[in-house]
Amino acid sequence: MVARLAAAGHDVRVLVRDADKRHDLEQLGATVVNEVTDAAAQADAVVLCVFTDEQVGQVCLDGALLSAMPPGSTLVVHTTTSPKTIEAIAARADHVEVVDAPVSGGPHDIAAGRLTLFVGGTDDAVARLRPVVACYGDPVLHVGPRGAGQRVKLVNNALFAGHIGLLAESIRLGERLGIPESTVLDALTHGSATSRVLDIVAARGSVAGFIEVAGEFVEKDVAVVRSIAEDLGSDLGALDDILEALDVGGKV
Repeated sequence: MVARLAAAGHDVRVLVRDADKRHDLEQLGATVVNEVTDAAAQADAVVLCVFTDEQVGQVCLDGALLSAMPPGSTLVVHTTTSPKTIEAIAARADHVEVVDAPVSGGPHDIAAGRLTLFVGGTDDAVARLRPVVACYGDPVLHVGPRGAGQRVKLVNNALFAGHIGLLAESIRLGERLGIPESTVLDALTHGSATSRVLDIVAARGSVAGFIEVAGEFVEKDVAVVRSIAEDLGSDLGALDDILEALDVGGKV
């Protein structure tokens, strides 16, 4: 993201927790800062890309980020988090426009400028933001008002996890029929059962191999989905049964 923003001519300041990345980021054309307030001061837009809902709260609600942002600037939350967290941030930041824009894709998509963004916010805020996030995002999907981006992403990730669960069960069926997992994965990518999840898992060589790499990401998002369903007095229906069956290299 930093590389594409800098290449597009944006003045990019980055707060990075890994000191070893400092030189690499400076080589990309970014200014590396030591405090969140240094990243936010005089910024037109602050792009937040941390790992968990808890970390979003720590940065935005417990830290000094919002108070350091100039009036009229925009906070872009790329982390997949709870819509309640987005609303709490917006309630605290009456001088800042808050846009939630969780992402779908990986480093290869960012490098190619085709990361998918599910964006929630006002029409004006999203229009102002689009030239920035379009540096690495395509498509940039404006899916509704603030919080809608998170809701769509959580539905996406619940279905993504469900696909993994179905694939894991299908692999087990194949093994009971005497077909090795590697054979099943290779063959199914050419059949009517193929999917993006199948392609990704097949590239890793096994469901367990994929879970080892991405299970933590899937697990945290499924936990948020379940929490929201509980708040609504509901459950995930058939998805719950599928997710309960997914226990490859760790429960998701």
